[in-house]
Amino acid sequence: MANLKKIFSKIYDQYIEKIYRFIFLKVNSEEIAQDLTSETFLRGWESFKEKEDKIDNPSAFLYQIARNLVIDHYREKGKAQFVSAEFTQILDPRPNMEENAILRSDIEQIREVLTEIKEDYQNVIIWHYLDDLSICEVAKLLDRSEEATRVLLHRALESLRKKVNNV
Repeated sequence: MANLKKIFSKIYDQYIEKIYRFIFLKVNSEEIAQDLTSETFLRGWESFKEKEDKIDNPSAFLYQIARNLVIDHYREKGKAQFVSAEFTQILDPRPNMEENAILRSDIEQIREVLTEIKEDYQNVIIWHYLDDLSICEVAKLLDRSEEATRVLLHRALESLRKKVNNV
């Protein structure tokens, strides 16, 4: 059991920020994101110790739990899903004020259009560009081939570009 705790502790340290960011972008509330992130890791730990370290892809496993919790959250609340208005708070501040203002403006525009595209498109963009996951890792999360994931990412970016051009 002690060995399982050490292994899961490393998984926790590796993924806590990414899972929190993913949830935060979906729920628009630090408090709810913290609660859902805690629940994600609690459920992850319960499954992890039951399966005794037989989880092949901890990243996909945790993101799937997080996705399901976000879906359950919106089902319970009867709300439409959207990307957080506080998106800019999760980025590192830039020392140059002009760069910072431009970056915040760009991020606000992207945040606005992200809310207008399909959830699969949102997820693939967040995972690949914000969480810096490879196409292979994103494909595993989506349970798709790498080719299908590349096509989805291409479509997501095209959809995002069209929305940005219309803003």
